[in-house]
Amino acid sequence: MTPDEFRENGKKMIDWIADYYEQIEKYPVLSQVQPGDISCQLPEQAPEQGESMSDIMADVDRIIMPGITHWQSPNFFAYFQSNSSFPSILGDLLSSGLGVQGMLWATSPACTELETRVMDWLVDLMGLPEHFKSTDSGGGVIQDTASSAALAALLAARERKTNYRSHQTGDTAGLVAYISTQTHSSLEKGVKIMGLGTDRLRKIAVDPRFAMDPLELEKQIVQDLAAGMKPFFVCATIGTTSSNAVDPVRRIGEICQKYDLWLHVDAAMAGSAALLPDYRHYFDGLELADSYAFNPHKWLFTNFDCDCFWVADKAALIKTLSILPEYLKNEATEQGAVIDYRDWHIQLGRRFRSLKLWFVLRHFGAEGLRHHIRQHLELTGEFVAMVQSSDDFELLNQPPFNLVCFRHKAGNTFNKQLMDTINRTGRLFFTHTVLNEQFWLRMSIGQTQTELRHLKDAWQLITQQAKTLPLPPENN
Repeated sequence: MTPDEFRENGKKMIDWIADYYEQIEKYPVLSQVQPGDISCQLPEQAPEQGESMSDIMADVDRIIMPGITHWQSPNFFAYFQSNSSFPSILGDLLSSGLGVQGMLWATSPACTELETRVMDWLVDLMGLPEHFKSTDSGGGVIQDTASSAALAALLAARERKTNYRSHQTGDTAGLVAYISTQTHSSLEKGVKIMGLGTDRLRKIAVDPRFAMDPLELEKQIVQDLAAGMKPFFVCATIGTTSSNAVDPVRRIGEICQKYDLWLHVDAAMAGSAALLPDYRHYFDGLELADSYAFNPHKWLFTNFDCDCFWVADKAALIKTLSILPEYLKNEATEQGAVIDYRDWHIQLGRRFRSLKLWFVLRHFGAEGLRHHIRQHLELTGEFVAMVQSSDDFELLNQPPFNLVCFRHKAGNTFNKQLMDTINRTGRLFFTHTVLNEQFWLRMSIGQTQTELRHLKDAWQLITQQAKTLPLPPENN
C-alpha cells in the first residue's frame, strides 16, 4: 500500500468510524450470533493473493459486525465500561502510525518523557499523594490493565519482604497475601502467576457494605505470624466490581504499616471520580499505599488499553524488575539520567500509550472531564430514583459511584430470567452479581455517550418486561 493509497483508505476508515458512532444505536448492544457463526464464514486458509480494502471492509460489514458486542453503545451498562472518545482514537491512531517501541528512553525519548509528565499531571488533577510524582520518591507508569499493575505490585512486595533475594533463589516460603472476598479476580490470578499458590492467599471477610473488615484482616495477620508465616501484601479496593464497595483504606494502611506489609490500592473503575474534589473522601488514606492503580480506559474516555499505576518508592519496583542485557545498554541508561519504563512492568516492549491519554487530557481539559464524570454520577442518581419509585424492585445500597445494584423482589430465578430476556432483545446489555446468595442486576453507568433518555428507555424496558414474566412459586 503506497502512501497515497493509505491516505485514501485512511480517510474512508475515519468516515466509517464516524458513521459507526452516529449509527451505533441501531445495532443490538449484545451480539446475537451463536458460537461458530463467525468462524464458519471465514476461509480455512489465509488468502494466497492480496485483496482490496473495499473487499476487506465489505466482509467487516457482512461477517465481523454481527459478531460485535457494542461496548461504545450508550445502552451498554454491563460489567464496567471500556469507554472511548474521538480524541483518544486519534491519539491511538497516531501511536500506531509512529510505530514506536518505547522500551527504553533511548528508543524514543518523547514516549518516555510524555508519559512521565502525563502521570505527574494526573497526580495533581486527582489530588493523589505528592510522593507518587516522578519528582519525589515514587512515580507513575502506564500499564496495559489493572491486572498487570497488581502483578507488578505483588512482585515488588515479595522482593521487598525477602530483601530482594526471592528473584534469585525462588524461595517464597511462608509468604502470605491478603485480599477481601470482593477483591477482583486478577489478584488471585496474579498470585498464581507469581508462583505463590492460592493456599497462601487469604480472603478476608467483608462488612455489611461488602467492604473489607480491618478487624478480620488484622486477626488473620496475627494468626499467620503466630504460625510462622510471612505476611507481605494486602490489596484494598476503592469501588469493588460486584457492588462498588469502598474498603477502609486508611485503617488497612495503618495495619500494613504496623506489620510491614505492602499495600496496593485498586481503583480501576472508580479512580476517575477522584477528579471531583467532593468525591476524594472515598480515597482517604491513599498516602499510606505503596502502590495505586486506576484505568482511564474504563471511565476517563481513553480507549483500551490504559492503566495508570503509581508507586510510592520507585526504587523498590525497579530493583524488582530490572534486568540489563548487553544489547540494551546505552549511554543515557548508564548515566542514570533517564527513566527506562521497561523496568517498571512485566513486558519489555511497550506502546506509546501516553499519546491517547495526552490527547484526552488536552482536548477535554480538567473542566470537561469533571463535567462528564459528574454527569454520569447525576445519571446514576436518576436511575436510583427510578428504582426507588417502584414497589416491585429494591436497591442493594446507595451507590457511592456509578454502579447501581438492584433486583426484582420476585427472587433469584426471576431476576436471571429478566436479565437474559432483556439482553436477548439487543436493546441494552447489563450483567449481574451474587451477594449473600442473592442475584443482583448491575447497571454500570459510565459510557461516554449515555444520556438520561437511554436510562429512561432502559428502565421502561426492564419494568415492562418484568410484567410479562411468570412469577416463580418461590421467592428467594
